[in-house]
Amino acid sequence: MTTGLDVFDTTLQETNLWLKDLMDYLCTDDRREAYRALRATLHALRDRIGPENAVHLGAQLPMLVRGLYYDGWTMDPEPTRERHKQAFLDHVQREARAPLDSDTEAAVRAVFKVLRDKLDPAETAKIAALFPMELRNLWPIRQGGR
Repeated sequence: MTTGLDVFDTTLQETNLWLKDLMDYLCTDDRREAYRALRATLHALRDRIGPENAVHLGAQLPMLVRGLYYDGWTMDPEPTRERHKQAFLDHVQREARAPLDSDTEAAVRAVFKVLRDKLDPAETAKIAALFPMELRNLWPIRQGGR
């Protein structure tokens, strides 16, 4: 199905590719689960990196993904301060609004892999560098390809 508007057809196609890759990384056929993991992780990430970095990251996302990224955002001048992995995973779980079917850490790692694959490598490195080491370890290391 197409909308007849290239901009909408393109963002729908890009978003479907993001969800497909995420489903592959999560080893699931459940698109809703992939969507929930993507949304919850992006919200926790957005809240953790501060408004200026959040806006810069949002500008790089496909239009439809950008919409779910910004959905419900109240710009707080100060980022959240999770310094430990469990605190960040708890934030993701709260954003999911119901327990994820996937292990939360596996879901976060999968979303970060998709971001690594789909966005500019320098941008994902910059975002990962904003995290303390314990959280930075959730990000995949770029190795030629996936």
